[in-house]
Amino acid sequence: MNIERRSIEFVPEEERHGSVKSLFTIWFSANMQISTAINGALGIMLGLNLFWTFVALIIGNLIGGIFMASHSAQGPHIGIPQMISSRAQFGVKGAVFPIFIVFCSYILFTGANALIVKDSIQAAIPMSDNLGFIVFGVLTLIVSFLGYDFIHKIGKFLTVLSSIIFLIATILVFQLDFPAGSWSPNEGFHFVTFMLVISFAASWELGFGPYVADYSRYLPCSTPTSKTFLYSYAGNVLGATWMMLLGALLAAGIPNFTNTVSSSIAKMFGPFAGFAYLTIFLGILLLNTLNLYSAYMSWVTMIAYKSTGISSKFKFGIMLGCIVAATAIAIGTQHNFNAYFADLMVGQMYVLLPWTAINLVDFYLIRKGQYIVPDIYDEKGIYGKYNWTSLTCYLISVIVAIPFMGFSFYQGFVLKALGGADITWAVGLLVPAVLYYLIMRNKVSTPIKLAEGETATAIAKE
Repeated sequence: MNIERRSIEFVPEEERHGSVKSLFTIWFSANMQISTAINGALGIMLGLNLFWTFVALIIGNLIGGIFMASHSAQGPHIGIPQMISSRAQFGVKGAVFPIFIVFCSYILFTGANALIVKDSIQAAIPMSDNLGFIVFGVLTLIVSFLGYDFIHKIGKFLTVLSSIIFLIATILVFQLDFPAGSWSPNEGFHFVTFMLVISFAASWELGFGPYVADYSRYLPCSTPTSKTFLYSYAGNVLGATWMMLLGALLAAGIPNFTNTVSSSIAKMFGPFAGFAYLTIFLGILLLNTLNLYSAYMSWVTMIAYKSTGISSKFKFGIMLGCIVAATAIAIGTQHNFNAYFADLMVGQMYVLLPWTAINLVDFYLIRKGQYIVPDIYDEKGIYGKYNWTSLTCYLISVIVAIPFMGFSFYQGFVLKALGGADITWAVGLLVPAVLYYLIMRNKVSTPIKLAEGETATAIAKE
């Protein structure tokens, strides 16, 4: 079994491989797992009925998926990991700031996933919670270390397995008793909660943005942008929406569902519960692998400024440090999971939205996908050490959003004035997008003229 040898460096055309259809399977399978279902359950826990929870989840996924898939389309075009492309917007060293924030998000979610999957591990082999976290961490480390191709193979396998198991679960869930008025549009609507659930769903989709191109960068540079977008969008939105709606159904029909997620689903399968536990475990393992793999590349991006290879020992050491930190977080937060998970969902949205807006405006509107890849690795290149304009736009956007923010421990004054309706996602996208575009449109020189059908990858070879 081959271990991936590349990390943050440019992938040359002769090493490009794979089918764009693999983007559907990797993102569909990454969402067909129980942490996605927990996100869907939050609307029920907060007081919406099933009808309005369904509407909010569908809206949030449809909106958030647009930004996620737009990032994915950059992978084949530039041939480098997602976050290192931020150097073109923030500078070679300035990009460390947003990358560090994204890195922390990866680690926090890796810890959250360990909390979710412990029941599945203990169902197979009785062990303590802490030992379960450690075992899961070791398995995540092994798969992540093998790298890109192995991760995609797991995605293809899990697309089939998860579809079968969760289709059965979807059929079985309708045997549960739901509260009266669950499907009535005239009952159970609370505007504040409705907006919050839209934010949760959109945040889930946006959370993939900082690493989505990591898993498309090996595709041939001739891959049409439209196909990269559509396969990524379809896989992520269909998988996420299905599992969130299932999570809402389970939360409405099973008391305290979020406290016993794995066992609640597995018990529906009776004597075949083992297959459900295995599917649940593998689904979370894949998602955790995506987090750890990209956390590793984010860390390398922060410390390495040259386009050079990384040794296997160094790679293993970084991944080991990341999984140890995530496991420690899981152990420390295991008794307060619901508040931790909800705060994590909204928190990542607040800090990732400005980065998403700046990155996409730069790629699609300012530079129109035309980058000089060698300069992304050179602090003396055209992107410089620091782009203070981008960094200032990012900082202003976060500051402007603070009054709109809402955590379990903090409520902004604008949020309170709106009765608790969370519109931070709109503010977090609009403010940096407009600021960055208005300031940078005249600062960036005329994009390099490319021949028809030529991509930025060609520039990397000059």
